[in-house]
This record gives sequence, C-alpha cells and structure tokens, in this order.
Amino acid sequence: MPTISMADVIWPQACLVVTDVQVDFLPGGALPVPEGNQLLPVVRALMESERFGLVVATQDWHPPDHVSFASSHSGRLAYDVVDLYGHAQVLWPDHCVQGSLGAQLHHYLPWVRCAAIIRKGMNRAVDSYSTFRNNWDASGNRDATGLADYLRGRGVHDVFLCGLTREFCVKWSAEDAAQAGFRVWVIWDGTRALDPGTDQGIESALKVKGIGIVHSPELWDAARAP
Repeated sequence: MPTISMADVIWPQACLVVTDVQVDFLPGGALPVPEGNQLLPVVRALMESERFGLVVATQDWHPPDHVSFASSHSGRLAYDVVDLYGHAQVLWPDHCVQGSLGAQLHHYLPWVRCAAIIRKGMNRAVDSYSTFRNNWDASGNRDATGLADYLRGRGVHDVFLCGLTREFCVKWSAEDAAQAGFRVWVIWDGTRALDPGTDQGIESALKVKGIGIVHSPELWDAARAP
C-alpha cells in the first residue's frame, strides 16, 4: 500500500469522524473501556479546532433484544464468542439501548459542531462495528450505513477517526473507509481499546492497509506548516 502523508491533506476536504463516544462505553457504563474518559479532552479539542472541513459522529443505537447481547442467547455469558452467520461474534453486555441513558452521546463533547450523527446497530439481527458498513447478515452481506456516500457528496478526501473502541469500531471503520477509497488516519491518542493488549497488533494491521497513525500534536503541527 502507498504511504500517505499529511502534507497532502486539503483540510477543508478532511472529515473528523467521532466514533461512539457514549455513556455506556465510558467508566461507569454498561460496557466501559479502560481509561476511556481520558480521550475526552483530546476529542473535544479536535472537534473545536476548526481544522476539519467537516465533523460527523456515530452512535450505537441498539434495540433491547439485539443479537449481539449475551442476554439474547440462552445459556451464554457476556464476552462469550459464538458463530453468527459464519463469522465470530462477541456477545456483549446489553449496551447503548435505544433511548437509554447509556446510549447518550457524552455531554462533555460539543456535538453541535457535527454536521451529521449516524446511528448504527439498529437492526436487531445484525451487529455493526464499522461506521461505514454493518457486520455480516444472514445472506453474507455487509450493508452500507450511507456514511461513505454522504462524505463523497460533501467532497471529503481524508477521513480522520477518533473515539471508541480502538480494536473494534475504530479499526473496522478505518479499514472500510480505506476500502471505499478515502485516505484514512486514526488519531491514536483520541482512541482507547477495550483490551489494551491488542494495541500493537491493531497498529500493525492498520499500517499494512495503508492507514495512517497520528497523534493529535502532529495535527496541530501540520496545521501550522506553511
């Protein structure tokens, strides 16, 4: 894969995608990410920076009987792995249930700056990690969320991802965005992993697919460059 460079980014055509920064994924929530609250100041600074031509967000929005919930599978426990439509499916604690407090976007972040908020995981029979495509359904398809077409319509070339979680929703989103033809960057200090032990493997897997890994100070340096 070719190496991408921030020197090539046209900032008015760059989009910041804030992924699933919701109450249930933060400390005290139903599916808390270790140190998840530590990314909040970074993400807020990114959203308020005006460096990106567009800011969008995604929100897990599950029905109460969602197929990814352990409670929907008799005799199964949270974090068990089952076969679902021929693919491994982690069974999660009930989280981000539609209309619940846990599903709310965290109040610390300036959501008014988002041009769009994409809700995902609404089909009870299909999980949805990526912000761009759902997981596999019973027919073996991964349906689009519509985000890629929306970004193309807004003239976006570069996608910068932050949010939760690094090894699931952020990673899958980055890979799908790259496959859709965008140049893609993961803002590493603006993400956290459910299992920090996966970090090295995730970073290597993303780089192999031509996805850039950056830290927020690099973005400020790039913005100041002539």
